[in-house]
Amino acid sequence: MELWDAYDGNFQKIKDTVLIRGEPIPEGLYHLVCSVLVRHEDGSYLLMQRDIRKHWGGMWEATAAGSALQGETPLDCAMRELFEETGLSETHLTELGRVIHPQHRSLYVEYLCVTECNKNSIRLQEGETKDYRWVSREELVAMPKTELITSRMQVFLEELQR
Repeated sequence: MELWDAYDGNFQKIKDTVLIRGEPIPEGLYHLVCSVLVRHEDGSYLLMQRDIRKHWGGMWEATAAGSALQGETPLDCAMRELFEETGLSETHLTELGRVIHPQHRSLYVEYLCVTECNKNSIRLQEGETKDYRWVSREELVAMPKTELITSRMQVFLEELQR
C-alpha cells in the first residue's frame, strides 16, 4: 500500500491527513507529483520510451516522474524518481515551476537536472521504460505530440522555445 501526504491547492501539506494510492482523493485535497527533465551539460535532453504494458506504452517522455511518498519533500521525491528511473544520483535540481491539475487532484513540481554523466550509463527501471536516447533541444521541440506524452511536457517545450 502506497501512502501519500495530502495537500491543499496552495501546495501546503495538510497535517495528519493521509491519502492511499488507488483510492479516490477527496474534494479539495491533492497529492504531490514531481517530474525531472534531464539535460546533459552538452545541451542534449534525455528521453525515455515507456514500457509497452504501461499507459501510453511505446511513447517517449522527457521526464522521470512519480508521486511523492508520505513524508517526502518535493525535492526528495524528485531525486528518488530520477534515481529509480535513470540510475542518476543527482542532488542539484532546479525547480522550474508548479502546476495544479484539478482533474487528477494532483500538484506537480517540475525540476531541471543538468548532468555531466556518462550518457551510456542510464539504467532504465524495469516495467517502466524500455529504451532511452539523448536528443538535441531542436529535436525535442520538433517531436510530434503523438510521440511525446503528457500535456505537462508541452509546457516544458514552450519554455525551451523561449
